[in-house]
Amino acid sequence: MPYTVQGVVARGKGEPVSLETVHVPDPGPGEAVVNIQACGVCHTDLHYREGGINDEFPFLLGHEAAGIVEAVGEGVTDVAPGDYVILNWRAVCGQCRACRRGRPWYCFSTHNATQRMTLEDGTPLSPALGIGAFIEKTLVAAGQCTKVDPAAPATAAGLLGCGVMAGIGAAINTGGVTRGDSVAVIGVGGVGGAAVHGAHLAGATKIIAVDIDDRKLAWAKEFGATHTVNSRESDPVEAIRELTGGDGADVVIEAVGRPETYRQAFYARDLAGTVVLVGVPTPEMTIELPLLDVFGRGGSLKSSWYGDCLPSRDFPLLIDLYLQGRLNLDGFVSETIGLGDVEEAFAKMHRGEVLRSVVVL
Repeated sequence: MPYTVQGVVARGKGEPVSLETVHVPDPGPGEAVVNIQACGVCHTDLHYREGGINDEFPFLLGHEAAGIVEAVGEGVTDVAPGDYVILNWRAVCGQCRACRRGRPWYCFSTHNATQRMTLEDGTPLSPALGIGAFIEKTLVAAGQCTKVDPAAPATAAGLLGCGVMAGIGAAINTGGVTRGDSVAVIGVGGVGGAAVHGAHLAGATKIIAVDIDDRKLAWAKEFGATHTVNSRESDPVEAIRELTGGDGADVVIEAVGRPETYRQAFYARDLAGTVVLVGVPTPEMTIELPLLDVFGRGGSLKSSWYGDCLPSRDFPLLIDLYLQGRLNLDGFVSETIGLGDVEEAFAKMHRGEVLRSVVVL
């Protein structure tokens, strides 16, 4: 029997979101319905509302979530009703060229639910990142559900569904940070703060947080930053070099997504060092670098998609670290809110007042 629930919908570009009645179909083959317990308010949701992803309005927003499986469709064997899961937007196909090469974290053919959730009048909704989790119940592909230890509260666990995983993965999976490395992170909001924490988990001995906001720099110290640089007050490239004996950092993670900060990251790394871009640029942005510098400095220039994570591998591991007290997921939760408070949460995010507002249902 289909479900009738309340969800947060963006109807048009730049319009305030609204709480609307949504019809959720019974799960079909390969699908699952999940009771959402908590969902973080991510900057990507704001990008959807602003039309920065595509123009397939209306959107059902929310994607950084955890909850309990309510029902599954035909052929689903990996999860069952009652399972506690984190939702992910990389349900790997197992068949594409990346999966066949043993690199499923790059899966080029991830899948979502086939059926559509709709408004009361039958208008189909576009779920953010194939999830749509600012809602009481959502319909997803069963492969988007990753079982984890239910001892972890949903307010913390759900954050692994996007921003925190993106940052931790940028450091550990993409950047390959290891014991003794020096790491600089440019932009230490939610994703950048998680990159700092990931570098700390990996054993980096020097972790330099760079931002223009002293509040975010203070948060970064709580996640393991050993040094902070306010780039309004000093040249971040020179500061990073000074803090690394004049050499530059082994790994520099750019979590802003702007040409000027990427250039800073490029020149702040050591010779043969690694730059990781995890900040998301807008389509019109371009960058120009002297090709001789690209060649002469060596090393690697990488982009990190979703922290190059494999949910089935990474989510349970990170939840175990959280339960051991080694991963500070709670530190990313600035406030808990209701479904009706998402628009104000966007405003707080824009003003830099929060790391994460988390909707609790």
